[in-house]
Order: sequence, then structure tokens, then C-alpha cells
Amino acid sequence: MSARIRNNVKVVGAADGPVVMLAHGFGCDQTLWRGVTEILASRFRIVLFDHVGAGASDPAAWDAERYAHMSTYAADIVEIAQELDLTDVTLVGHSVASMMGVLAATAAPDRFTKLILLTPSPRYIDDGDYRGGFSSEDIDELLESLDSNYLGWSASMASVVVNAPDRPDLENMWTASVCRTDPACARVFARTTFLSDNRADLPGVPVPTLIIDSARDSLAPPQVGRFVHEQIPGSVRITLDVSGHCPQITAPELTAETIADFVRPS
Repeated sequence: MSARIRNNVKVVGAADGPVVMLAHGFGCDQTLWRGVTEILASRFRIVLFDHVGAGASDPAAWDAERYAHMSTYAADIVEIAQELDLTDVTLVGHSVASMMGVLAATAAPDRFTKLILLTPSPRYIDDGDYRGGFSSEDIDELLESLDSNYLGWSASMASVVVNAPDRPDLENMWTASVCRTDPACARVFARTTFLSDNRADLPGVPVPTLIIDSARDSLAPPQVGRFVHEQIPGSVRITLDVSGHCPQITAPELTAETIADFVRPS
């Protein structure tokens, strides 16, 4: 199956501009990059896609066993770049897709020459001195809630993830994106997201890396962004003075310009 079809790949923007590939996180699809894409499109060639099991990806490509592993999603990202014959790509991964980006850039540094990790977390569960922000019990409860009432879970999580109480339209946008995902696929993706541990992959990142985190983010609090920065050699960290886990939704202008400055330094 063509990666273009499997992952619903869309290429927009300046045909001769620097290439930026945008990878969405759990509960999302490529539509949540809309605000960022509109700002960057005049200067950059933007590659958008949906992970298998999300958005408008091909349902025939879904395999619960294969997509229970972060490495499968990373391999899909590499395959998209290969099929489009892309080089010198800046890969932007949001949330769990930031760790997919780490794996993809490590596997194919000839394709991905810069990496941007937007609100990343290599592990959500606390472990000894490492503070991911959640206990094992917290994650078990979250996954049980998702299993028992997926639509109710998505509605209740919107306020936590987006954290924009004065913008209910943005929370509704996130909820609508979640609801476009088949619950069976979402359950697998959720476990891949919240139970993975990619801390050991960070020191081996071979390309220039920017970490963008939010000052007030319940899912990936500032200490997590600091940890990622400390673990990736030579990385740069920028903390945006915004709330929530999705600054591409709540602060698209600031997020887009932070991306642009790293992709094409002035």
C-alpha cells in the first residue's frame, strides 16, 4: 500500500521552500495543524499526514499488534519521506509523535536533518527520580476511563489537554478530532502513548533538535521538557508562555514562528 494513501498524506505550501513535516499526537489528526500550516505555507513546503488508525488514514492498514509499538509509527514516517523522496526535512512531532520523531530521525538522518519536539514526553509515568507527571495508578485510571466510555473520556479530557477555558471552540475542535478516531484504534494508540518509555533513545539523537514546551501543561510539565533538553546533546529548549498541551491550537502564531525561526534561522 502506498504511504500516501495509507497515511492520507497532503503536501501544501511553497513548492521550493524548506520542507517541514508535521506529525500529530494521540487523539489528533492533521487538521489540528491548520493554524500553523496557514502561517507557514507561504514560506515552507508542508507535509501533513494521519497516523494509521487516526483521521482519514486507510482503515485497511490498521493492525492492532503492529501499531502497539512506537517503532511502527516511526517507520511509517520514514517511509513517507522515502516515497516522497524528501531530504533536508525538519520533522515536527507533537506529544507522543515527538518520540516517533526521535526514532525516525535516528533511523534516517539523511532524510530528517532537524527535529522539533512540541510538548514532548519520553515517559508519562514517574520512575524513581524521574518525574513524568503521573503515577502508574493515574495512567491505569485514565486508560480504564477511555476503555469504558471513549466519547465521554474525550469530552472530559479536552479541558485538560487544551486548557483554554475562554475558548470552548478550541476544546470542541480537539474533541471532534478525537471522535473521528475509531475507539478500538484509539485504545491501542493510548497504550502506546502512555505506557512507552523512550528515555534511553534521547542521547542518541543525531540531528539538531529544538524542544518547545508550554509553561503550564498538565500532561508534559516543565520538568519533562527540561529532562528531554538535558538528555539530547546540543538541543535547544524554548518554553512558550502559554497553557495546555497543544500550543499549535491555542497559540498557532507563536508556535509557527518558533518553528520557522529554527527551520530557517535569520
